[in-house]
Amino acid sequence: MRAVTVTPGVPDSLRMVDDWPEPAPEEGAILVEALAVGICGTDLEIAAGEYGEAPPGQERLVLGHESLGRVLEDPTGTLQPGDLVAGVVRRPDPVPCPNCAVDEWDMCRNGQYTEHGIKGLPGFARDRWRIQPKFAVGLDPALAPVGMLLEPTSVVAKAWDHIERIGARAEWKPQTALVTGAGPIGLLAALLATQRGLAVHVLDRNTTGPKPELVRALGATYHTVPVAELDFEPDVVVECTGAPPVLLDAMCKAGPIGIVCLTGVSSGGRSMDFDAGALNRDLVLENNVVFGSVNANRRHWDLAAQALARADQSWLNSLVTRRVPVSAYAEAYTHTGGDIKTVLDFTA
Repeated sequence: MRAVTVTPGVPDSLRMVDDWPEPAPEEGAILVEALAVGICGTDLEIAAGEYGEAPPGQERLVLGHESLGRVLEDPTGTLQPGDLVAGVVRRPDPVPCPNCAVDEWDMCRNGQYTEHGIKGLPGFARDRWRIQPKFAVGLDPALAPVGMLLEPTSVVAKAWDHIERIGARAEWKPQTALVTGAGPIGLLAALLATQRGLAVHVLDRNTTGPKPELVRALGATYHTVPVAELDFEPDVVVECTGAPPVLLDAMCKAGPIGIVCLTGVSSGGRSMDFDAGALNRDLVLENNVVFGSVNANRRHWDLAAQALARADQSWLNSLVTRRVPVSAYAEAYTHTGGDIKTVLDFTA
């Protein structure tokens, strides 16, 4: 069968393999036909040779962690043939650490977890894949065009879950949320904020293209000014850019007992002249919290599936700005500035 692969750590090693072996039964009882995979910055970085890890004893890694497929067979009865399904990306470490032992693999403490298409497990960019029932998430049939958005939605579902858990430390009735960055993660974070009834503001540098209208379609407000120039103090900030100037300003902008969730990953290697003492003073005196969040466990995947099922389907469809047939796979892994979400289509 076809599989999109790389040799981890080797730039320009992206290849379609036409005779990749069928998924081994040990991968899981549920056999799935691939429909599509979403492509994000992680995939582009792995394709560029920046990181990635092939399964033990193998030289190449199958890419793809934003999955969407249709069940071919499930002898366990968890799902039925024809059901839409996505596969949870991360697997708990084998030790396991205290968190992995209770299925909170997103909070793994020893780093020995594995991840489909990223670290030690084959990804979903192949014609067929297998999954264990525990890691198979069924989807509403209406999500057939956009089900590959489940993985990024699970990331922000976790972010909001943890925001609300932290908020429960005090009497807390948030009214406003600021999302910095209007990529897929930022837009999905804004979607979940609107589903919570908050007044939502999204900040991004793009003044043209689909992003401003997508934000307005949510009933949110779109901003292009620097964070420091905003005329309000949000109760919640979800930072999705990883850009040091933006995230530092975001930490300073939150209102009293505000919560700032960092989901963007910085590249490092950049120094800034910044008054850390002033930030410390504000965080302490206003009882603010800044925390990082990445990945998701099964509870968050289920919350994400519910959020997508409640969302306006035409709005979700608009997030997918480029669909590339698998025969032209290399185009899908080429970054273009106007894209929000690129999808590699296995049905075309």
